[in-house]
Amino acid sequence: MRFAYFLSFFDRNDPGRELDRATLERVGAIVRSTPNLRRGLVYHADQSAGQHYPGGDAPPQLALQLYFDEIAHLESAVARDGHLQQLALPQTLPDLAAAEAEQQAMIVRRFAVPDPVRGRPETDPFCTYLVHYPGPAEDLNAWLDHYVREHPPIMAKFPNVREAEVCSRMDWLGFLPWPRVDHMQRNKVVFDSAEDLVAALNSPVREEMRADFVAFPPFTGGNAHYPLTTQEFLP
Repeated sequence: MRFAYFLSFFDRNDPGRELDRATLERVGAIVRSTPNLRRGLVYHADQSAGQHYPGGDAPPQLALQLYFDEIAHLESAVARDGHLQQLALPQTLPDLAAAEAEQQAMIVRRFAVPDPVRGRPETDPFCTYLVHYPGPAEDLNAWLDHYVREHPPIMAKFPNVREAEVCSRMDWLGFLPWPRVDHMQRNKVVFDSAEDLVAALNSPVREEMRADFVAFPPFTGGNAHYPLTTQEFLP
């Protein structure tokens, strides 16, 4: 799974709104049937985690992270006649018609954790803590080098963490109708539940993360953190 396509919808007027089940089922059906998909993740706002972690950013009402082995497979899915054009049909996401959308394709780097989950049932939701850094960095190569070398080993220390991942930006071809973003990096840690995420964020590992954060090479743009309920779709 070398490449990931991200698509996010933000309702700025009602950031606490949750999507109805019918919308999530329509999106899940489209994701599940995507040609050459290796793994599909459908995210929506996890209000329970947000309530226990004040100061977080307003999450997207809906986000997708779709994995492909080859960039040609990703670009085919988002081509002018690609499978994912179904997401842009008015009947697919009517309750997100006024939301702000953004999209990006990225290179995926996955990191080992002590106790990963294997074979989770598709019906079992879990919790993802998704972060992005818009940038820019004064020296992007130095910034990414520091992050990839230093930060994931700390992320893997979180209690009960199931996945750790870093994605970096790339050039890509695609024709879905929404604006693109060019965030310099995204990363995530995954837990079985919002309660496990909250416990991890209140563990001593959080202080190690903060200590490394202040050691990052110079950059601007800040970052954003989203606790998200996640459902996984496999081909």
